[in-house]
Amino acid sequence: MDLSALHSDRIEVDDDLWAVNAFFEEKGWTDGLPIIPPTEERVAQMLTAVQRGPQDVIGSVPPRWAPATVEKIAINAVMAGCLPQYMPVLIAAAEALTDPKLNLYALQATTGGPAIMLIVNGPIRKQININGGSNVLGEGWRANAHHWTLYSSDAAEHRRFLSRHYL
Repeated sequence: MDLSALHSDRIEVDDDLWAVNAFFEEKGWTDGLPIIPPTEERVAQMLTAVQRGPQDVIGSVPPRWAPATVEKIAINAVMAGCLPQYMPVLIAAAEALTDPKLNLYALQATTGGPAIMLIVNGPIRKQININGGSNVLGEGWRANAHHWTLYSSDAAEHRRFLSRHYL
């Protein structure tokens, strides 16, 4: 992949996992959970898993109505520890969450505490090993854990492209 197709800002941080995590936490770009640094190479690897352009807009994310591009989804996926084969499901989840019929803006603003659930079914569920049976929210299921982390634990604006909603 041609890395010039990536438009996100580049940030230089020491090549040390502890330093990267401290930097992101200091900036308020993480919820305190460790992240995987989203290097250009890792983001490019994520993008090779889908037949979409990096700047394709999947939807607008409230409350700032920022565009959720395929590149931004890939960056967040790397940070959450997702594997490239998860990208089609992550894009589908972003499409669902930003669909105006869902009205994510209202769900974020209410004091009622609604929860959003995403059901993944079909061949992709088995291909990426999403658990749909007992212990679905428990340990031992990487795909379940990383999809949850990507969409639910982004506490800061740079990592919060879909806010705090449980998948």
